[in-house]
Amino acid sequence: MVNIPYVINQRGERELLSVKKVYRAAKNVGASNQLARDIASRIEAEAIDGMTTSDIYKKVRALLHKETPASAMRFSLKEAMRKMGPAGFYFEKFIGAVYKEAGYSVKINQTIAGKCIKDYEIDFVANKQDALKIGECKYRNQPGNRIDMYVALANHARFLDIQSGVFLNKKEFQGLNAKSVLVTNTKFSGHAIKYSKCMGVELLGWRYPEGDGLERLIDKHQLYPITILPSLNKQTAEKFASKDIMLAKDIINVRANTLSRQLGVPSVQLTKLINQAKTLLGS
Repeated sequence: MVNIPYVINQRGERELLSVKKVYRAAKNVGASNQLARDIASRIEAEAIDGMTTSDIYKKVRALLHKETPASAMRFSLKEAMRKMGPAGFYFEKFIGAVYKEAGYSVKINQTIAGKCIKDYEIDFVANKQDALKIGECKYRNQPGNRIDMYVALANHARFLDIQSGVFLNKKEFQGLNAKSVLVTNTKFSGHAIKYSKCMGVELLGWRYPEGDGLERLIDKHQLYPITILPSLNKQTAEKFASKDIMLAKDIINVRANTLSRQLGVPSVQLTKLINQAKTLLGS
């Protein structure tokens, strides 16, 4: 009988190594059936009791990179989302870019008055046709962190106060179907999901809605954050964000010399990033 080792997940819990999860993870980012099987077999052979899932992730990414760099970058999506700055401001900009790609008119970091509180700081307001989304972004940079019910409660209470105020009476919003939206780069707790569904709050996060979560939305429409590019450093990421360049696709058709003048970043470095973005997007 084969002894299956226990590994330590991102929440510090022990769980049995799942070779099927490793296989599916490799397949989901574009690895062939054979490559995914080879990677799963390699991880199974080398895994030891007490190994962390973070160590397994690094091994899988390295094995993917040898055969298909684009898949290795896609495999790094969750990590790329956590690189969006400790304050989460860049995550708000990124989500704004995602909604713009979907055809919404978006304003981020808005101050909106409710009936009781006159200065709510709202992360984004997005409208398209008859829809108006009042959005709250919850960025987390710690692996395993979840958005709990108390965050969902506070989000809905704020929306109710805004509904009772004068904001939705503005001419530009009259007749629109206003909806509260809670977005995160991590997962929601079961209670947060149950409460928000009951109250009609739209949720978008990692693997939620099921089968159509943030990671699927990003993959489907190639909305990869600029932070997914392996050669991007923190200083350059901040310069990109200052120019509202939040998506990898934003740079694939721009000349390195042009970007260099705009950002004050060496063109050699930008050429490398542009080539990585082209590899990722198949351009």
